[in-house]
Amino acid sequence: MRPQAINIVGAGLAGSLLALSLARRGFRVTVWERRDDPRTAVTQTGRSINLALAERGLSALTRCGVIDEVRPLLTAMRGRLVHEPGQPVTLLPYGIRTTEVIWSVSRSALNRVLIDAATRAGALLRFGHACVGIDLDANTLSFKDAATGRSHATDLIPTVAADGAGSFVRGALARAGVTDVEIERLDHDYKELCIPPRQGRFALESHGLHLWPRGGFMLIALPNIDRSFTATLFLARDGNPSFAQLTSVETIESFFAAHFPEVGPLIPDRADQFMKNPQGTMSTVHASKWYVADKIVLLGDAAHAIVPFHGQGMNAAFEDCALFDELLDTHQDWQSHFREFERVRRPNANAIARMAIENYQEMRHTVLDPRFRRMKEVSLLLERLFPNRFISRYSMVSFHAEIPYQEALARGEIQQDILEELDAHRLSTGEIDASLAARLVATRLPAFRQDT
Repeated sequence: MRPQAINIVGAGLAGSLLALSLARRGFRVTVWERRDDPRTAVTQTGRSINLALAERGLSALTRCGVIDEVRPLLTAMRGRLVHEPGQPVTLLPYGIRTTEVIWSVSRSALNRVLIDAATRAGALLRFGHACVGIDLDANTLSFKDAATGRSHATDLIPTVAADGAGSFVRGALARAGVTDVEIERLDHDYKELCIPPRQGRFALESHGLHLWPRGGFMLIALPNIDRSFTATLFLARDGNPSFAQLTSVETIESFFAAHFPEVGPLIPDRADQFMKNPQGTMSTVHASKWYVADKIVLLGDAAHAIVPFHGQGMNAAFEDCALFDELLDTHQDWQSHFREFERVRRPNANAIARMAIENYQEMRHTVLDPRFRRMKEVSLLLERLFPNRFISRYSMVSFHAEIPYQEALARGEIQQDILEELDAHRLSTGEIDASLAARLVATRLPAFRQDT
């Protein structure tokens, strides 16, 4: 694809990374963003403050040459630190190697780094410009300048819509009848609270994702580089217990005392934070078509927003950017490029959307089951014994960017069947039957690479 002018709607994480990658290729990139410049404005509220960066995201950042600027923002998490009532904290490692960690990162800090890098590479970022109209027949995009209140139009072809889960562009295409959109809203919402440092130190162990599973709901806490933690409560909107019940200082204090007694004292102003901070919603977005001819294509959350329970929303969006860039080497026109982008990404987007929902059940409930923990240990053992055939589904998703989400989902189902069978046929000593394990792995799981 020869370098040319291109629009990107949205200067969030995906939009700014894509702008960087295209500008590095010599494209004349204009990014339109409704918000003020986040490098000078107050951080937007209502969105997750920090995110989990894993191998797919790291790979995309490395591809764009910005990883060294991102590394100082990262805090390593080796696994889940599970807090059960009345029990010692248990570490459930994410992987079998010390290098297999995921990284907590500030959304706003990462966005600022990517915007700076895109600007240096030559991209033009126009903040305070909300997309207000799309005319597919006239091939124009319309924007409203917040500073002047005036609207103006620009050429549509080509445009990438990276304007997030609440995408205006996706909505406009739906209203024009070119795509059908289904939004599956989760019946649980979330609210974030800050656990401040204690005497300049982390108030909790810093090298893990803290998890307080309570069956129908949960609390998590991710470390930040300033030694605070961002705690997030995931809870039903309605019912018992629910956010609908937590409307006063008394109900909030009673809720934390009953369900998270060790966390409450770590947040001295917990009730004030709870009352003041926004309550976020979570949805899975399905769009029947991601592109229109050679004119416009949806990317990242605009195309396939997911719930956050596998920590893969940002990583999947960054992987979108890497594929979009890669396909520029093999396609000479935008329509074939957009078509191939959707063909390759859609099944993988569907797979990670499903796995994200399943991971919520695991985090808030299944992780408490002794049988789950037993099979988790067996899973890690099989990965050590048969590394070319058995890799846990979590590891395939988080640490193996070369394995598509779709393949991780399919292999994960086979592996779960193997784990169930091995658990059902444990020896009298409680150990697994090694010969049965070898036979099941060899016959049901093809090798990732040719065995040598």
